[in-house]
Amino acid sequence: MLDTLPRAPKRRRLYLMRHGAVTYFDGATGRPVLPEQVALNDEGVAQARAAGEAFRAAGVRFDRVIVSGLPRTVQTADWVLRHSDQTALTPQVWPEWQEIRGGRLGEIPAADLAQAFTGLQRSPVAESQRFLNGESIGELLDRVLGGIARLRADPDWDCALLVLHGVVNAAWLSHAVSGGQRLMLGSWVQSPACINVLDVGEGPGDWLLRAVNVAVMQPLHGPERSTTMEALFAQYLRYRSQRG
Repeated sequence: MLDTLPRAPKRRRLYLMRHGAVTYFDGATGRPVLPEQVALNDEGVAQARAAGEAFRAAGVRFDRVIVSGLPRTVQTADWVLRHSDQTALTPQVWPEWQEIRGGRLGEIPAADLAQAFTGLQRSPVAESQRFLNGESIGELLDRVLGGIARLRADPDWDCALLVLHGVVNAAWLSHAVSGGQRLMLGSWVQSPACINVLDVGEGPGDWLLRAVNVAVMQPLHGPERSTTMEALFAQYLRYRSQRG
């Protein structure tokens, strides 16, 4: 007899995290810290630990863990795995998912600073838009979407944890919510150590977005109304004013 019963689509689960909180400006000097070197601060460690405990309490087990290779993602994944009792897993480093790369802040004219810091928040973001006079959105999408295609083509995982970055995650979420299109929507907020939950199917447009920006320690996101880049812009203006 011909089996004509509908079958449930086969989908795999992705837990897409942003790294925990970091301090981008040195507390003693006020100078910016190189993005390639910045590490989790105490709050970031607590956030990553809380995320790991949430995964453990929910019984979530990963079979793949991927980080960008920058210290803040490596450290976040380490704390998550420790506190979800999954230390046997070794994270893979996929450098194509490193954060969007800025240029030299000192070379940006004062009149262009606000756009340079916060221009990525306005949807949709043009591919020509550059981040702090550095990498363009088009260049970011080239590498982020290439990595997504590589991960989807790999059949040897079912539940993956990805610990990445705010703008990179925005590219992921824009791609997923649009059914696999190439675009960047700038309105995604990614709190430190937040968790996004996505299911991906076999077809290029088969994405389910189940949860976005789940902050375990601040589930209702408290009184904060500014974005990370708006806060960094304010810090940078203070630094420039102190330099005279």
